[in-house]
Amino acid sequence: MLIFPAIDIRGGKCVRLFKGDFAQETVFSDKPAEMAKKWEEQGAQFLHLVDLDGALAGKSCNLETVKDILAAVTIPVELGGGIRTLENIDEVLALGVRRVILGSVAVRNPELVKEACAKYGDRIVVGIDAKDGIVAVDGWGVSGDVEVTALAKEMKKAGVKTIIYTDISRDGTLEGVNVEATAKLARESGVNIVASGGVKSTADIEALKPYERDGIEGVIVGKSIYMGTLDLQQAIEIAAKED
Repeated sequence: MLIFPAIDIRGGKCVRLFKGDFAQETVFSDKPAEMAKKWEEQGAQFLHLVDLDGALAGKSCNLETVKDILAAVTIPVELGGGIRTLENIDEVLALGVRRVILGSVAVRNPELVKEACAKYGDRIVVGIDAKDGIVAVDGWGVSGDVEVTALAKEMKKAGVKTIIYTDISRDGTLEGVNVEATAKLARESGVNIVASGGVKSTADIEALKPYERDGIEGVIVGKSIYMGTLDLQQAIEIAAKED
């Protein structure tokens, strides 16, 4: 199981939001590339980047910062946030980003997801953000009026191999990851799932680990590593253990 340290970018800075609320922002660094390097030095094998400005604008807004991060690390990175056209996907992957995360567009334009998967294969990942089992779109501000498992199954048909599942009600809260809903989604959809939202400590990593066999292939850690409630190196060691 992989641990993905998260770097959320807003205005070129590394920030964290509380439950996706842009009015509840904490700035952790004005040099995201330095944070990326720090997580790599602590053993991270993959970084999860989110362009928060892009999520609101509907197109990538912080690509200069992404370039700085790519220049600072040797490990692969994935990027999400407002990527809604094939041209934007082409642009991001051409920079050297390993995987593109498609969010709102998966609900609004599933044909684009299918087209992107046909072109780029497993370099296309879908992010499903949900509250009470219903998908949210447009920076989490709008209900997508679709149930999580139904969307996941549709994405599998489109060619998606990996889905990042975020429980919005827990994101940035340090209240613990939603293990039950995440494992259920992995089992019912047949797609590999990366868990996200609410991770507080290594106890969350240990709780997710048994469900690796169900298809949970990774977990995103954000506020916990910035606030110090989770030791990244310990988390990576737990995640890497053989059953």
